[in-house]
Amino acid sequence: MYGELLKKFENVENLGGKAWQHSLNIDLIEQTNIKDCSIHCFHYQQMFEMLFKHLLGTKSKYGSYSHSHKLHRLLEELIEYTSFITNKTKYKMALQVITVCAEEYRYNFLIDCEDYKESVKIANELLKELLAYDDEKAPPSVT
Repeated sequence: MYGELLKKFENVENLGGKAWQHSLNIDLIEQTNIKDCSIHCFHYQQMFEMLFKHLLGTKSKYGSYSHSHKLHRLLEELIEYTSFITNKTKYKMALQVITVCAEEYRYNFLIDCEDYKESVKIANELLKELLAYDDEKAPPSVT
């Protein structure tokens, strides 16, 4: 599913391409019977982070992004520095849960898979908004 959603970034040599690579890992993990969802969370967080940074790099007037790994902060940057509009309150908690899960994966802590899966359902809506935003043509620059 995720590989199809991000197919336009297939083998693209930028952060969008990295997001696509993580999407393939997620699809592969979803085909297995792994009880611990932390590896899924790691790749999901990375997919989102790379997509946010791709959008900040291509849609902001500065063409740059912070080094943050916190998804809710990257969403706030995207809203502030680009023309992207969304209800960030709707997504903030889900993005925080995903970020914390990915951090816990790095330290081998057990995570609450049910809460994580609920956050993914919410974040998937944002993912579709972000991909639609990426498809929008940039307004002509004033020079």
